[in-house]
Amino acid sequence: MLSKSHARRLWLRAQRLDEHAPFGGGPGATRAAVEHLGYVQIDTINVIERCHHQILYTRIPGYRRDHLRQAQTVDKTVFEYWTHALSYVPTRDLRFYLRDMKRYRQDGRPWFAAVKEEDLRRVLALIRKQGALTIRDIDDDVLLEKEHPWASRKPSKRALQMAFYQGVVTISQRTGMLKSYELTSRHFGWQRPPKPASEREVLDYLLDRALRSQAVVSVDSACYLDAPRKPAMRRLIEARMRRKELVSVELEGAGKLEHWARPEALDAVLDPAPERIHILSPFDPLIHQRKRLNLFFGYEHCFEAYVPKDKRRFGYFAQPVLVGDEIAAAVDLKTDRERRKLLVQRWTWVSNRSRASRKRRIEEALHRFESFQLAS
Repeated sequence: MLSKSHARRLWLRAQRLDEHAPFGGGPGATRAAVEHLGYVQIDTINVIERCHHQILYTRIPGYRRDHLRQAQTVDKTVFEYWTHALSYVPTRDLRFYLRDMKRYRQDGRPWFAAVKEEDLRRVLALIRKQGALTIRDIDDDVLLEKEHPWASRKPSKRALQMAFYQGVVTISQRTGMLKSYELTSRHFGWQRPPKPASEREVLDYLLDRALRSQAVVSVDSACYLDAPRKPAMRRLIEARMRRKELVSVELEGAGKLEHWARPEALDAVLDPAPERIHILSPFDPLIHQRKRLNLFFGYEHCFEAYVPKDKRRFGYFAQPVLVGDEIAAAVDLKTDRERRKLLVQRWTWVSNRSRASRKRRIEEALHRFESFQLAS
C-alpha cells in the first residue's frame, strides 16, 4: 500500500516543486522546464499573471517573461500546440503531434467548416509574401456572425486557426496574447518536415511523459481528456508490466482506480525537504487534473471564474497555496496595475495546521510573486 503522503512527495519530486531552482537560471531554464514537464498550458485570463508565465516562475525563481519569448521565437526550442489545451510544448517532441496535424488536414473539425478555401489560400499567400503576420495586419475582412461564443468574426482569423491546427503555420511569437503566424517550414528552417511518430510511438511518449512528470500514474492521468487512447494505453502499461518496467501500485484511498510506477521511482530515497511555499496557477500541472489532485491531496479545487459570484467558495481566480506537501489555503488574487499592487480579494484556509506561522510565510511568498507580477 502506497500512502497518500508518500505519493504526494513522489508527485512533487516529479513536478520539481520540492527544491529551489531545479532547472537553474537564465533562458535555458525555460527550455529545460518545458521539456521536463512536457507542456505548459496557455490561457488568456490576465486577472493576474497569465498562467504560462506563472507556471514557469513557480519552478524558476529567476524567470523572466522574455525567456519564454527567446525559447519560442529565437531559439525555437518550444512551440505552441494543443495537448489537453493550448500549450507550450518542447520542439524536440514535435513529431509526436504531426499525426494530429495530419488528421486536421484530412478530416477537418466541425468548427472550421465555415472556413472557405479562398480565405485559407489568401492568408497563406500573404504570409509567404510578407512574412509572419498577426490578425491585426489583415484589415480587409468582411466580418461574419459568430457561430460560437469563442469563434472569431474575421474569416482570416478562422483560416489562420485552421492552418495552425493543420500544422501549416505555427505561432512564431506572442506579444501579450497577440499571435504572429509564420509558415511552419520557414519558422523551423525545414528542408523537409520531420517524420511523424507512429501511434505506438505517441502512446509511448504520452506514458513516458506522465511517468516523468507524475511519478505515479493512472490510465486517466496519462490520457487526460484523451479518452479514445485509453484502451491502447492500458495495453501498453500491461506490456511494460510484463517486462518488469512498471509495477502496480495500490494507492491509499484510490479504491478500484489502478496506478503504476517505475520500480526505481518507488525505491528512491526522499530526504526531508524544506517546507517550500508555492502560489499555484489553477492551470498548473499539479492542479488542472482535479480528480487526481483531490485523490492525492484531499483538496477539491473549483475554477470559479464562470461560477455566479454569490455561489463562489474560493473566488473568481483563486490560487491554491502549496505549503510543503499540503494545499494549505486558496487565495483569490487580482493585480491592480495602475496602483502597482497585488490584491488579495479572498483568503480561504483549507488546512488547520500552523495557520499563524504559515500566514506570515505565505504573505512573504505573495510579496515575491507581486514583484514578479509588476516587473517590466
